[in-house]
Amino acid sequence: MVDLFASAGLESAAPRPLADRLRPQKLGEVVGQEHLTGEGGALTRMIANHSLGSLIFWGPPGTGKTTVARLLARETDLHFEQVSAIFTGVAELKKVFEAARGRRAIGQGTLLFVDEIHRFNRAQQDGFLPVMEDGTITLIGATTENPSFELNAALLSRARVLVFKALDAAAIERLLQRAESLEGRRLPLDAEARAALAGMADGDGRYLLGLAEELLSLPEGPDLNVKALAATMQKRAPIYDKGQDEHYNLLSCFHKSLRGSDVNGAMYWAARMLTGGEDPGTVFRRLCCAASEDVGMADPQAMPQVVAAWTAFERVGWPEGRLFLAQAIAYVATAPKSNAAYSAFNAALALAQKTGSLAPPKHILNAPTKLMKDLGYHAGYQYDHDYPDAFAGQSFFPEELAGDARTDFYAPNERGFEREVKKRLEYWARLRLERQGGG
Repeated sequence: MVDLFASAGLESAAPRPLADRLRPQKLGEVVGQEHLTGEGGALTRMIANHSLGSLIFWGPPGTGKTTVARLLARETDLHFEQVSAIFTGVAELKKVFEAARGRRAIGQGTLLFVDEIHRFNRAQQDGFLPVMEDGTITLIGATTENPSFELNAALLSRARVLVFKALDAAAIERLLQRAESLEGRRLPLDAEARAALAGMADGDGRYLLGLAEELLSLPEGPDLNVKALAATMQKRAPIYDKGQDEHYNLLSCFHKSLRGSDVNGAMYWAARMLTGGEDPGTVFRRLCCAASEDVGMADPQAMPQVVAAWTAFERVGWPEGRLFLAQAIAYVATAPKSNAAYSAFNAALALAQKTGSLAPPKHILNAPTKLMKDLGYHAGYQYDHDYPDAFAGQSFFPEELAGDARTDFYAPNERGFEREVKKRLEYWARLRLERQGGG
């Protein structure tokens, strides 16, 4: 299709966003992705070795995925074709593939950039495989979601995954300086407001430049402080999709901080989730899991503390409810840790699956009928309360497992309350040995 604006010479005169005008013209100009585009970077080596293959770009928005794909096409003399999985169906893809085959027939390769590639379903993703394998296209797919979960294994086996990072403070400052140089004026911000602007961008270069463009369009005046900046700009919520990959990433960070007894880290990750719009109930559910899996019997009060805080939160609500959440986080993070109960039950499940339906010992079976009594049910049962220390020392395992070392599931440690539990178990073990005739 003929571009009427370009043919009339009007395209260059049309207004263009600052982000577009600052778009890098070569790989070395890309900021924040030096591990890919810098000297010795993965993409730099591919180009130098003439070994560019199909790739998956995985990273947050505004980190240069589309720009880098365009530059790769330019560096390798490939025709650049871009589609979005949101707006493209099978019919449109077939047309793209046919056009690529036509170019290939005359010696021109095609770099097909697919934005949001994870939005294609499994069958649509499979449609790329033949044209990737026969060299019709070099595929570059961009995704903000974890490719391991969202892309077909067959597609991943034919494409290398490269990770794009959110822009750090240094990269953001370089972008701001480029914007100021291009516009011929500095941003009307004091030092604290400039840092706050970078925080608003949350690692997204495209969004940062949008904010900068708005500020650079303001009339001349005194520099804005943080308060004035907040009044001028709409603050963007942190990048956090509570239904997708980032949701599970931050939950993992939160849980591991609790397990690692880092109360400050746990509070930070909880705050990250809540400021991103996460349901507080999700945080409490994870606290319950940590209270059992990681604290366990080292402090049996951890679970009721979390449940009580959760109940109080539901009754009082936000913002006062954050007091209860903070207390629960602090309790679990600073509690002594033991996964002995959790590990013991996993071992019991494994042994139960392995040994099948072994008959229980008859002495611990009830005998409500004469027939059951005649069959020996309940015979020889020793009522523990009739013995000193309320402990008879009988075995409660099937006969085949009585005395089997594999049944020693629970191994308490020396931390917290579990130290006392360990003493009890050792005491009962001595009594059992004595009362079963081994002492």
